Amino acid sequence: MRPFTLLDGLVLPIDRSNVDTDAIIPKQFLKSIRRSGFGPNLFDAWRYLDEGQPEQDNSRRPLNPGFVLNQARYQGAQILLARENFGCGSSREHAPWALEDYGFRALVAPSFADIFYNNCFKNGLLPIVLPATAVDALFEEVLAQPGYRLSIDLVGQTVSTPTGKVYAFSVDEFRKYCLLNGFDDIGLTLRHADEIRAYEKGRAQREPWLFGEDA
Repeated sequence: MRPFTLLDGLVLPIDRSNVDTDAIIPKQFLKSIRRSGFGPNLFDAWRYLDEGQPEQDNSRRPLNPGFVLNQARYQGAQILLARENFGCGSSREHAPWALEDYGFRALVAPSFADIFYNNCFKNGLLPIVLPATAVDALFEEVLAQPGYRLSIDLVGQTVSTPTGKVYAFSVDEFRKYCLLNGFDDIGLTLRHADEIRAYEKGRAQREPWLFGEDA
């Protein structure tokens, strides 16, 4: 998982409340557990004018020109600005996979669905909760200014606008530690790889019958 410290990124607005995980990555794409390759199907039903299928050549599909992901001014965006209850619905981990694979590193909204919020941290995304009034102001600014960017400082827990406005946000200390160091659950476990190997070796010596004849 990539560490997250500082981010200066282009902002893409999704001006809809209660965006569920089936909208983020539709159910037909859930067969794979590779954690990669989902970016081209992010917001698939809104992004394309036809129905997408796994292994399809997305380069040949008709795009919806009215959807923000297809607009030139938002290409390369790394920060998604959303409305309340983003990520509601089913608990599919494919939703943060798709967002991260597309290129997003951080999400800003007044609220997130609980399971989605937790899954973001486990997959290298920083979900930031700001007051609804602050999110309203950010929507006004990003829509009015092409190329609008935000600066996010995870260590300082701040979001800064081009005009110098600074918003503070809260984040659990353990989740912050994991993001800063790029640790997912596997990475956290592998910090103790030497101890794990030593324990396994000792147990094989103490209880060889558990490991078969070749232990």
